[in-house]
Amino acid sequence: MDRVFKAMADKSRRRMLDAIKAAPGCNVNGVCGHFKMSRIGVMKHLRILESAGLVISKKEGRERRLFINAVPIQMIHDRWMSQYSTHWAQGLARLKYALEADESKKGGGASGPARD
Repeated sequence: MDRVFKAMADKSRRRMLDAIKAAPGCNVNGVCGHFKMSRIGVMKHLRILESAGLVISKKEGRERRLFINAVPIQMIHDRWMSQYSTHWAQGLARLKYALEADESKKGGGASGPARD
């Protein structure tokens, strides 16, 4: 996970992930078009993203096609966020039931109070 955090700590690499996400299967030149840096600079960043498992490249002839691999990000989410999402989902369900019970006690429904 350290590699994923290190890779995503750089703004340029996050923008590269965005570019690849917007155009799955794009080549290195397609990514280079989004940046004012050399092709070598872009390729260095892409190597870091690949070593973190965030980008998968497939060689087709002379080109490398780039794809995002969201699994490492999902693993980070699962590790730290899953317990909180369960907590909030349970809390919202309790609130829903409490509001529905309160509404039924008042005798209200979807129609609301009668008008004169």
